[in-house]
Amino acid sequence: MPVRTVNSKLSIAMHCLIFLYEYGNQTKVTSTLLSLSTGCNPVIIRNIMSALKKAGIITSPKGPGGAKLAMPPEDISLGAVYSAVDHSGAPAIFGFHTAPSAHCPVGRNIHAVLEIPYHELENAVQERMKTLSSQSVLDDYHRIPEEAR
Repeated sequence: MPVRTVNSKLSIAMHCLIFLYEYGNQTKVTSTLLSLSTGCNPVIIRNIMSALKKAGIITSPKGPGGAKLAMPPEDISLGAVYSAVDHSGAPAIFGFHTAPSAHCPVGRNIHAVLEIPYHELENAVQERMKTLSSQSVLDDYHRIPEEAR
């Protein structure tokens, strides 16, 4: 059974969306600018932005920079952002250790024992992501004192 864990694409995408919302009307937001802010390679940023555009979450004109949110933040769920940027399926939070002993009764069965509760927990996370909006993330961002931002 392959081990999957949630990758960082969601946090990078949310970083980009907050940046677009906060600064997109003041400056032309480019992948270079976003890469400086996120600490990610501009190619990764362009791929994420392309996925967000394809999903209808952002719009961007031809040429460098100028992306904008395509809808209000309250209409953009974390689930939609995750689905846009991670095509590997539902988030898998829990991985299995890869080499339990086949000679041990616990080792032989641990993956089967944990598979159902892990799947239930991951489904709960996915359902919750559908109900959390980008607006709630922006609200949390705005609760940080301005001098700390």
